[in-house]
Amino acid sequence: MINSLKNSVQLIHLHPILWIFFVISFLTGSFTELAIIFSLVFLHELGHYIAASSFKWRISAIILWAFGGVMKTDEHGTRPVREEVIVILAGPMVQVFIFGFLYSAFSFGMIPDYYYGLILYYNTIILLFNLLPIWPLDGGKLVFLALTTFLTFKKAYYVTIISSLVICALIILAQLLFFPFTLSSFLIWLFLIHENRKEWKYRFYVFIRFLLKRYESGHFVRAIQPIYASPQDSFLDVLARFHREKKHTIYIEYPDRERISVEDNECLDFYFNERPYRKTIGEAFTGY
Repeated sequence: MINSLKNSVQLIHLHPILWIFFVISFLTGSFTELAIIFSLVFLHELGHYIAASSFKWRISAIILWAFGGVMKTDEHGTRPVREEVIVILAGPMVQVFIFGFLYSAFSFGMIPDYYYGLILYYNTIILLFNLLPIWPLDGGKLVFLALTTFLTFKKAYYVTIISSLVICALIILAQLLFFPFTLSSFLIWLFLIHENRKEWKYRFYVFIRFLLKRYESGHFVRAIQPIYASPQDSFLDVLARFHREKKHTIYIEYPDRERISVEDNECLDFYFNERPYRKTIGEAFTGY
């Protein structure tokens, strides 16, 4: 029990941007507000951590920053959608429970009016902020899961990252043009842009990790969807059409209307063992 608690504490890291907020709060005399925000963010991430641990997810770090945090894990895109939804919603649900606890404590006179209003305000801000459709916020992850229901994994991931970058850029532009400039909010949006740029840089790794996890441990099948390919299609182009939680039969169609079928697990086995990086799907399975 003690070792488990020690390991959990070692996962927690403070992002450099949070130290900047500590300095700002010290200089402006708003340390109480920052302490409240930090506590609420910690409880939010604790909700994610407890839910993820219950499903035995591999968690490498919990990074805390102002108004949010990131639980680093390799499981996104490799677990059933139902699991991911539960883990994602566990964070916002903590804010909902805090609303209930806060109201009860205030009703019994356990919290002064000033602190009640302050905690209520920041808890609402953290809840709404984390539900924004921006990766890696909870709202962005929910958008990604929704997109995977009708788009391929690769396309859904790309759309999520690109749309997140666009939204962040528009918010920064709106802040500069129409609203009073605040350093704290500006740093938050820059941080989110930085995170999405990193995600875009490693997008191919995320896609390959999705394929590898599917190959190594199988996957939950919710539907069956055929994939029709030309023998000239590259191997990777065909793999890029794979969906989450769908079983695929790949039909390689030839001009003379002849076609052969290959199961998705055969494609993955061939890809990871034979490494046909420059081959077409036709060359891989029929020799031409």
